[in-house]
Amino acid sequence: MNVWIAIVVTAVGCYAVKLAGLLVPAGVLERPLVRRLAALLPVALLAALTAQQTFSDGQALVVDARAAGVAAAAVALVLRAPFLVVVGAAVVVTAGVRALGG
Repeated sequence: MNVWIAIVVTAVGCYAVKLAGLLVPAGVLERPLVRRLAALLPVALLAALTAQQTFSDGQALVVDARAAGVAAAAVALVLRAPFLVVVGAAVVVTAGVRALGG
């Protein structure tokens, strides 16, 4: 039963956050600081999520094949490779390191 309570509370919370976003006056959204934060916040959140998924294993900090894949993707990005090539490079390097026992 506790799982269903958590699901309902989460659903209500998500709805409340959406509703709060819709109720913000347009004048507030036009402020330069708010516009700048709205542009930068998704990038920061995605970077944090990527770092957390790459360098953690539960509660421990780890450097394994995932880090090599991210490094390969970074190199491909620096070389201005297309998105699919970036993803492919990360996949191939990660799989290669794992296959070699890393």
